[in-house]
Order: sequence, then C-alpha cells, then structure tokens
Amino acid sequence: MQAHQFRHLDLNLLRVFDEVMTERSLTRAADKLAITQPAVSNAMRRLREALGDELLVRSGQGVEPTPLAQALWPAVRESLARLQNTFAPERFDATKATQAFVVAMADATAATLLPSLMHILETEAPGVSVHVQPLTTRDPREVLDDETADLAVGYFPFVVAEMTARAQSGALVDFESRRLYDGEYLCVMRKGHPLSESLLTLDRYCEARHMLVSFSGQPFGFLDEALASIGRKRRVVLTVNQYFTAARVVARTDLLTVLPRHFVPATGIEDQLAFQPLPLRVESVHVDALWPSRAGHIPHSALEWLLHALERSARAAFPDQELPL
Repeated sequence: MQAHQFRHLDLNLLRVFDEVMTERSLTRAADKLAITQPAVSNAMRRLREALGDELLVRSGQGVEPTPLAQALWPAVRESLARLQNTFAPERFDATKATQAFVVAMADATAATLLPSLMHILETEAPGVSVHVQPLTTRDPREVLDDETADLAVGYFPFVVAEMTARAQSGALVDFESRRLYDGEYLCVMRKGHPLSESLLTLDRYCEARHMLVSFSGQPFGFLDEALASIGRKRRVVLTVNQYFTAARVVARTDLLTVLPRHFVPATGIEDQLAFQPLPLRVESVHVDALWPSRAGHIPHSALEWLLHALERSARAAFPDQELPL
C-alpha cells in the first residue's frame, strides 16, 4: 500500500480485521462488534482490495490468516489498544485488583525495594501479587518482548543509551524507562584483610584476586571496562550471580568484590566486612525500570500503578536522595 492509498483507508476496517483475527470467525466477530455478518464480510472485502491480499482463507468452520495478515496483526492490535487507552483509559483500582506482576531484578535491587513495596501492597492493594524472577542480563529486552517478565529493574546503561539515541533521531522506540534511584559501588573485603588497613591504590587493587557478580557468568563487567579504558585489568578468579553470595564469600576469603553501598546493610554481615572506595573513577549506577512500549497483557493503568509504587519504594529506601518526580 502506498502512502496516498493509506490516507484514504477507512480505519474502521482495522477494528473489524482485529476482531476477525482474534475470533478466527466472521460470525463470532460480528457478534462481538454488534454488527451483521454481511457487514463484516463487506469490511474484509474492502480491506482485501486495499491491501491486495486475501488476508483470510477458509479453514473448517472458521478462517485462517495469510502470512501478510499474520504480519500486520500485532501492529494493528497494538495501535488499537493505544488508541483505546488514550480515549477511554482503563482505571486501575488497586483496592480491588487481583493483578499478578512478574518483575525481573537482581537480589540487591530486590532487597532495596521489596520491603517498602510489600508494605504498599499490604495496605493499598491486598489482592495484587508480585513475582520476582532473577535478572540474568544487562539487556532484558528479549525477556520483556516474550512476556516472560512485565518489567525489569536494574542497571541497563547500553539499553537506555540506545533508546535515547533512537528517540533523538526520530526513530521508533520499542521500550520505555524510568529512573528509580542512583547507586554507588564500594570495594568490599573481609574485616582484617591486608588491603583494608591503608589507602587502596590502583596497583594494589589490580594485583589482588577478585570475585565478580556476573548475571551472565562472563568474567568481565562494567568495572573491567573502566579499567580497560585506562589500560589496566584485574584478575577475576570467581564469578557468582548474586550479591548476597558475594558478600558471604568475601567475608571468609581474601577475595575482593564490588557491592552497591546501599546493599551492604542488607547482607546481615556488615560487621564482618570492610570497605574501601574504588581506586578509579566509576560513574554512578543508574537503576531504571524498563518495559515494552507496546500494549501487552498487562493494562497500561496497572503498569503505571506498579511503576508509581516502585518509585515510592525507592524514595523510602533513599530518603536523602533527590529522585525523579
């Protein structure tokens, strides 16, 4: 279809198309739309003529989509859902809702946000539940795309940078993000470690043996990138995928690790640990919520409520931090 042809397309045909694709039956689609079956047939005929494709073929008692129809349907369905939410937004009543959210986040993030979030649920949304799954990547877009999770919370610098660049260039952005809080990392070791008694220099840091919290299992993280940028490297001899595990291991070994400052009290063994500032400049870690722009199985109003609840939880965890409003 050419641009000038689209300008003359009756967009009501897309509502009929969406319903037929959902029901795989002209009769059931007519019932849902409260119109006659001949009206549905006529609408589909006009859409076929406009697109130059059969769109639907008969199969048993119903119809099956052609490859073109199958390719068009997700975009049509998402666009209609967005329009509906714009003109007739669904209100999310937290007091009566029974929504179940799936959120991907690391254990340090969960330890920071979940206590306050659970208080909000208990007092304001007793029927709502949250299921946390491990965050295993710094790029959770695939997990969000296939709806394994509704929302991801974590440090996604490359994803957010790419989204910002696309938006600035006028390109379509498939995901949205919202800053929740900023974190700072410390070098953590056992109390009494030889490196805990004096200034931790870059040379001493690089000569030590390190443990890395790595979601992917790869022995190379953002701190290694910072070291590489100044021509240095460290020796990572152990990777784990949880901050809690990292704290327990360093408390009983001579390994060094890096933990979020705000997470240390949540380990329960703060008195067994020593801390040093990192001996190189590392940017603050921005913890963001990330979710798909497209309409999914979670109503937009429900997702907005969860985001607001997470923002309130972040403010409770960081009362002195100036956070986004």
